[in-house]
Amino acid sequence: MKKVSLLLVMLAGIWLGACQKNEGTLDPQTEVGDFESVVESAARYGVLTDSVTIGKCKGKLTEVATADLPAAVTDYINTTYAGSEIKYAAKDQSGKILVALTLADGTAKGLLFNADGTFKEELKQHKHKAKLTKIEISVLPSAITTYIPANYAGAEIKLAATNEAGEYFVGITVDNAVKVLLFNADGTFNKELEKPLQRHKRH
Repeated sequence: MKKVSLLLVMLAGIWLGACQKNEGTLDPQTEVGDFESVVESAARYGVLTDSVTIGKCKGKLTEVATADLPAAVTDYINTTYAGSEIKYAAKDQSGKILVALTLADGTAKGLLFNADGTFKEELKQHKHKAKLTKIEISVLPSAITTYIPANYAGAEIKLAATNEAGEYFVGITVDNAVKVLLFNADGTFNKELEKPLQRHKRH
């Protein structure tokens, strides 16, 4: 199955449950937009936990809108990774710029740029952290399926995915809200992932 189709299937599953109480027809554009926030959460996580980010970036990262990126950065991406989409971008306190991309073939790529917008290097582990593969809920470790109801009363698991590092991303609905939970490869809880403040569409 193609990656795009996989993403849409995952999206439909989580938002079908979120809107079940309304018994209404879902807006396809809403579905796509809301699953994008799940993908962007994974992209953000991939950037924040990459070895290059940890070793070469200074201080707190501040999210940057795609429209506010230097022309040198977007020009490099357009030329080198035609057809890609920026999922997350941020600056560190020294001005270095980090960008998480989804390439045209659906794979993840993380890039580090100098403060002047010139390319520096790829984020070595980003693709292993950000690229998601859907799995059946039934194969989730019992540690996950017991943790969720114990800590998120009334929650329903709507989708599950893993990254190449073996970590689990689990989408749940609780109190009419969608949350994305991250679990370690052994099934222990890691954290609830933040959703990016805004979407990053290239124009």
